[in-house]
Amino acid sequence: MSLDKHQLRTYYKELRASLSEEEIEQKSLQIKGNVISFLNGRKGLNHFHLFFPIPKHREVNTFPIKAYLEENGAAVYTSRVDPKSLQLKTLRLKPNTKFQFDKWGIPVPEEFDLVSNDLIQVVFIPLLAYDQKGNRIGFGKGYYDAFLAGLDPSVLKVGLSFFAPELSILPELHDIPLDYCITAEKIITF
Repeated sequence: MSLDKHQLRTYYKELRASLSEEEIEQKSLQIKGNVISFLNGRKGLNHFHLFFPIPKHREVNTFPIKAYLEENGAAVYTSRVDPKSLQLKTLRLKPNTKFQFDKWGIPVPEEFDLVSNDLIQVVFIPLLAYDQKGNRIGFGKGYYDAFLAGLDPSVLKVGLSFFAPELSILPELHDIPLDYCITAEKIITF
């Protein structure tokens, strides 16, 4: 029996909650290692959009990936939700900027430039679950699907996950699939 999106969200939130802080950090560092392997085979990528982990959601810690990208001269971007339009606005980070938490517990950079998303070549995408075809489930707000729809189709869409893929997730019309997913164990191509 397959689970619907609501059931999968509940299941993966519980699965994440069962991970210790040490497991999250260890798996996050293993994911960083696989991100480096992924990038080593793809020269010419210099503009990366990265999400930053919301502690209460127990997401992959992407700060080590940010540090690696900056150390290697890459431009790093992130997004924040515009309160008026409820769309993601693109922020280019200043190198080594510090972060603070907003009222929702989202890490927000202190130094950035508000920019267009035209230069972005790779988007690292948060997710709760994904399947063997690259369909993914987020937290259900649709921010990333709308953001991805506005990008050039050549932009690489890369999920980061602690877990293996589900067999199948029924996509909705607005869903945009991943091109890759990077876990602690491997790099999956769709």
